[in-house]
Amino acid sequence: MQSITAHNGVPIPHFMYGTAWKKEDTSRYVQMAVQAGFRAIDTANQMIHYHEPLVGEALLALAKQGVTREQLFLQTKFTPASGQDHRLPYDPKAPIAEQVAQSFESSLEHLHTDHIDSYILHGPYGRWELEEEDWEVWAALEKLYQAGRVKMIGISNVQAIQLQLLCELANVKPMVVQNRCYAALGWDQAVRELCRAHNVVYQGFSLLTANRGVLHDPEVCAIAKRCDTGPAQVIFRFARQVGMLPLTGTTNAQRMKEDLDIDRVELSSEEIARIETIAV
Repeated sequence: MQSITAHNGVPIPHFMYGTAWKKEDTSRYVQMAVQAGFRAIDTANQMIHYHEPLVGEALLALAKQGVTREQLFLQTKFTPASGQDHRLPYDPKAPIAEQVAQSFESSLEHLHTDHIDSYILHGPYGRWELEEEDWEVWAALEKLYQAGRVKMIGISNVQAIQLQLLCELANVKPMVVQNRCYAALGWDQAVRELCRAHNVVYQGFSLLTANRGVLHDPEVCAIAKRCDTGPAQVIFRFARQVGMLPLTGTTNAQRMKEDLDIDRVELSSEEIARIETIAV
């Protein structure tokens, strides 16, 4: 599988499988995705939306099938207490840095590994600015990165002004941003432009679920017909051609294969420009 590289030179497979909302079927779907060809897996240490231990269960099963840890790119997240339920993976009364350390060690245990390829702050504490807690988390992530325990650090669900501050003021600027991507907002254009300027890998999630109307747009359907593919695959190919690393969470084995087959599709510059502004 091809890859995309951030400013620190670490490559990420250019299509990622997301494990949110898979619940008790998480292990089965992760195995299906890897068997289909995915080599990058996204999860989080947050029991509301993810089941990280079952991702680890899948990794053990895959190892028995010949897919080693070294062949996979694992990304997980530190989730602040406001994004957790009662099943926190750390002591919420502990200092922020200790919360990060506890969550990280818990993730290593869940995933049966001694390192994480990409470790992300699941979302800033502040809505528009970066709060003191955000900087404390970031310092803890920098420490893990500098110790070689993670290969990349990043942030999710971030506003452009917050990302700008992080890129300008952090000792180690982010390598990864993961955001929900709305066509109505120009596919997160402001954040994508910052990522491009700072050579940060932009990961787009909810490309389909946040943009259901786009999938039925006559022009997108016409492009799909021309390319002998589906509208979903047109959107994923568009994302790749404009520099995103897309995520998919499909639970359908055939769609997994179709999503990974988008390399055969090539959109024209006119088609790219039209999809860029299709819902704006």
